[in-house]
Amino acid sequence: MKTNTLLAIILIALGIVAFVYQGITYTTNEKVVHIGPLEVTAEKTRTIPVPPIVGALALAGGIMLLAVGRKKA
Repeated sequence: MKTNTLLAIILIALGIVAFVYQGITYTTNEKVVHIGPLEVTAEKTRTIPVPPIVGALALAGGIMLLAVGRKKA
């Protein structure tokens, strides 16, 4: 498989994933209280938003790479 075709497939997949999930969510444990031997922790969920334009650009770039690869072949 050619490098451009593989890169195009990866870009298309990333574009679709970016549209579906709209962000990256992760959980962290943070200490709330720390008094001597007593520790209280809390789980906090954080989200890094991914704008839809990023997904659209990745999808369009992958489609263009596939189209250019087919014209050359």
